[in-house]
Amino acid sequence: MQEIQATITALGHDGRGVARIEGKTTFVSGALVDEQINLRIRKRHRHFDEAEMVEVLTPSPYRVEPKCRHFGACGGCSLQHMDAAAQIHAKQQVLADNFARIGKVEPKRWLEPLTDTPWGYRRKGRLSVRYVAKKERVLVGFREESNPRFVADISHCEVVHPALGPKIGLLAELIGSLEAARDIPQVEFAAGDDTMALVFRHMNPLSERDRTALVAFGQQHGFAIYLQPGGVSSVHPLWPADHRLAFRIAAGEGVDDVELEFRPLDFVQVNAGMNAKMMARALELLDPQPTDRVLDLFCGLGNFTLPIARRVAEVVGIEGEHGLVERAAENARRNGLANASFHVANLFEDQRGTAWARQPWDKLLLDPPRAGADKVLEYLPHKATKRIVYVSCHPASLARDAGILVEKHGFRLSAAGVMDMFPHTAHVESIALFER
Repeated sequence: MQEIQATITALGHDGRGVARIEGKTTFVSGALVDEQINLRIRKRHRHFDEAEMVEVLTPSPYRVEPKCRHFGACGGCSLQHMDAAAQIHAKQQVLADNFARIGKVEPKRWLEPLTDTPWGYRRKGRLSVRYVAKKERVLVGFREESNPRFVADISHCEVVHPALGPKIGLLAELIGSLEAARDIPQVEFAAGDDTMALVFRHMNPLSERDRTALVAFGQQHGFAIYLQPGGVSSVHPLWPADHRLAFRIAAGEGVDDVELEFRPLDFVQVNAGMNAKMMARALELLDPQPTDRVLDLFCGLGNFTLPIARRVAEVVGIEGEHGLVERAAENARRNGLANASFHVANLFEDQRGTAWARQPWDKLLLDPPRAGADKVLEYLPHKATKRIVYVSCHPASLARDAGILVEKHGFRLSAAGVMDMFPHTAHVESIALFER
């Protein structure tokens, strides 16, 4: 196929370089802004094309050698070839562009970006599993960069928690040795402070031989082994029978001491180090006072609720998933926090008739999923609320909601900045402070 010379003018939302070829937008994997490259069109679409880079003619000054030998084949990372400081700058620019284009707002001040170690940070995730008949072996890993239908052939991962990252090849060998090798589509992993748990999804009952092999693997490598024969509720420990996952945020890190227990498939922040720093920044911006009443929306396990409870008169957490609310309440009791309570509510539906939504709150914390919090902002905050901290995993929805808070509710966007929750990816996590 013909090679084409092009100049990269921008980075796409997924970390690919963007070029214009005969007036048509072309996304190029592995290319950086201002680079002159040769590319080859891989797939044509009506409004854009996708291409692979053949050669870098003029490299970006921010180009670096990727640490992982699987980079480019594995789709788990998209920016390992870009200097870490440049990654952060690019993410801050994405956030600024979204504020200006969608929300029509600009923060009064930019917060210093939050960063932590860029390697071995991923304590939670899902590895795909596939038996490949042509190779006569099992592949375990993330999806291929060039074709997400296929599992990348990897032996280790530089961003996965070090308890598991170097052992992905061993995990593949284990599954390949099982009678159920063709019946295991995925393995989820979750690390607490003390142990790494592996959850094996299996489509048919496991033989005693396979169960014994899984236990032996867990014992040898220090993994807790869980099985998932059906839906989420079917997850149960195989070994050890009484396994416990938990993480602690220690006092002295800007957050008063709390410990949160969780189950392997519960949502927890992927990056433990960044989570501690994010908690500290959220508390700094929220500025909780002993007399404050605080509402924490999309609270999950109480990741923010419990640290807030250490400093205020009352905090109420709202979450849509029953299991998370139960475990959040258990975490509050375990930490001796009688001033923290939790309610189940679908925050994408109108909840203005509920008791918690009718009450006045001094301060709000929002940590919604990608869709954002626009449905909640139809009836909250009340006039009594003077300060809001908004934690976001999607800059476009944050920008939209910032516009709502400023235009409809009379807040000003006092501060905002990015947090590098997912180094070496194009994912933009951010935090913003609104005041009135």
